[in-house]
Amino acid sequence: MTPAPAQLECRRRPAGLELSWRDFEGAFWQGPPEIHMEVDNFGTPVPDHRTEVRIRWTPEHLYFLFHCPYQELHLKPCPQTHEETYGLWNWDVAEVFISADFDDIRRYREFEVSPQGEWIDLDVDLTAPCPEDGWIWRSGMEAAACIDGANQVWYGAMRIPYGSIDTRPAMAGNALRMNLFRSQGSRRLEVVWHPTRKNTFHVPEVFGTLHLAG
Repeated sequence: MTPAPAQLECRRRPAGLELSWRDFEGAFWQGPPEIHMEVDNFGTPVPDHRTEVRIRWTPEHLYFLFHCPYQELHLKPCPQTHEETYGLWNWDVAEVFISADFDDIRRYREFEVSPQGEWIDLDVDLTAPCPEDGWIWRSGMEAAACIDGANQVWYGAMRIPYGSIDTRPAMAGNALRMNLFRSQGSRRLEVVWHPTRKNTFHVPEVFGTLHLAG
């Protein structure tokens, strides 16, 4: 299988979107997906779980929409969406790892959304003595999700303040380091953009590059 491209562009939108599952098919998201995720952490194809990802940007935010086919769902009981859910990565999630720093690659932000609309944001520093402390950081992200049980697909969206990722103003030509992941089902099936070739998602050396297009 041909590996995912190392670089991609995302489209600008002139105005922002208030996240709602009712908008997932709206004009804001129209256009072909920027990414198809269809392999696991070691580059092996993952049948029936080809995940589409659409990415948009405005001067204020980055937006991500995941279209996630599934065979089973592994959901946290009693979900809460008004505050972040620590340990959300132990359940079904879609994840964005992203940074504007091309020098200190072991420092980046992590954002997650579940099929139930739960979320978490983390400031990851792989050199820190207690990396888990990064979960107390707050980006101001928003999340929305819905499950289409009839078609066995769930949708998850994130709206991330651009300033939580980059000290520069958002503008065409900016480049960001990024990788995308998804964990699915009770047996922890992994679907990724760039395979890490390890039993962890936290391998910043394999991040691809996201360019903001005009």
